Amino acid sequence: MKFTQKPWAEPFKIKVVEPLKVTTREYREQAMKEAGYNTFLLHSADVYIDLLTDSGTNAMSDNQWAGMMLGDEAYAGSKNYYYLESNVQKYYGYKYLVPTHQGRGAENLLSQCLIKKGQYVPGNMYFTTTRLHQELAGGTFVDVIIDEAHDPQAEHPFKGNVDLNKFEDLIKKVGSENVAYITVGATVNMAGGQPVSMANIKAVNELAHKHGIKVVLDATRAMENAYYIQQREEGYQNKTVAEILKEFASYSDAATMSGKKDLIVNIGGFVAVNDWDLFEELRNMVVVYEGLHTYGGISGRDMEAMARGMEEAVQDDYMAYRIKQVAYLGEKLDAYGVPMVKPFGGHAIFLDARRFYDHIPQTQYPAQALAADLYVDSGVRGMERGIVSAGRNKETGEEYMPKLELVRLTIPRRVYTQSHLDVVAYSVAELYEHRHKTKGLRMAYEPKYLRFFQARFERL
Repeated sequence: MKFTQKPWAEPFKIKVVEPLKVTTREYREQAMKEAGYNTFLLHSADVYIDLLTDSGTNAMSDNQWAGMMLGDEAYAGSKNYYYLESNVQKYYGYKYLVPTHQGRGAENLLSQCLIKKGQYVPGNMYFTTTRLHQELAGGTFVDVIIDEAHDPQAEHPFKGNVDLNKFEDLIKKVGSENVAYITVGATVNMAGGQPVSMANIKAVNELAHKHGIKVVLDATRAMENAYYIQQREEGYQNKTVAEILKEFASYSDAATMSGKKDLIVNIGGFVAVNDWDLFEELRNMVVVYEGLHTYGGISGRDMEAMARGMEEAVQDDYMAYRIKQVAYLGEKLDAYGVPMVKPFGGHAIFLDARRFYDHIPQTQYPAQALAADLYVDSGVRGMERGIVSAGRNKETGEEYMPKLELVRLTIPRRVYTQSHLDVVAYSVAELYEHRHKTKGLRMAYEPKYLRFFQARFERL
């Protein structure tokens, strides 16, 4: 018997299982209609394979669950806070830590502290909650990612890179004093989970500091980014993910973090900084929005789980499994000819709804329609990442028309097997084969903020 490639398996064994509910197509059609064709509004009990997000949907290890029993729930000075702080210093290198209930709590605090009304915030492609917090603080987001990031078919190895010319042009245009900071997401979610190279973050650091501008890292999936550097960038093949992560973070001044992704927990996040004065302001403000600076809106047991998850997630064998599992789904879909963002992302496969449903105009929300169709077909829940997520221009009220109109199939960590992903691939391939039978949507209800969470639609 000959293998086309060496088999691989998960670096863990299953100890606890959760039964899944199997439904009929008729049941799912009704459920989708009642949810207004928005997968966020489905009941999770009605979902067979949930690929909506990797945020807080991960499976914790026996070591993390054991740590939950060691939670120090003291209101002030929890020992779990100091354990988390020491691990942030060890693995990321930042001096000071302010915990938050999740990533958007960190984004809010940092935006309030660093942005003055009228300032600009460049970044390597927007993220929904990040941009909203910047706007609510009076800032204006400016996209300075390389052009290849907006092309789902471009095979650039580091499509998350900042375009240094775009960044410098903005500085010249508005003046460095009017740039609050530059935010660098690694990996870049909205571009398809695309990584940033070490050379790029180093160059960004040099250019920003030349003009007195801080570099803020969105470190939510920075461990996955470190793995891509190890695999793709010259000079890093013999370095560990842990070593690469710490060097990468060293080229930034601060970081926001959603522990619900890389750190394999169900809740929690933090802001980490090197500047004492900024830390002082953050730990004063966290008391207003989140909780005391040594718990920040989460329990001691959750901080313990996050600290232990940090140790587990930075291991090379775990991260190799993580990226390979996502690529497994991508390769299956690629064999069926399904249009996707390439190279495959670190945390998800992004279907290119613009090419998938090329007969549906973007104003009829093809990605939203595709996410709904996938659920009806198989009970698989994905997420729209296109015109609905992009929202509206705060000045004109017009809808943003992003070049990327995507459906994100996000793989939770240590939750699903390859067999689950085979089911997903088969369903997507079936939809693609019969793609011209579907129709677009119209928006029936639009909330004021972050509309993709709660908007409702009707089938045209």
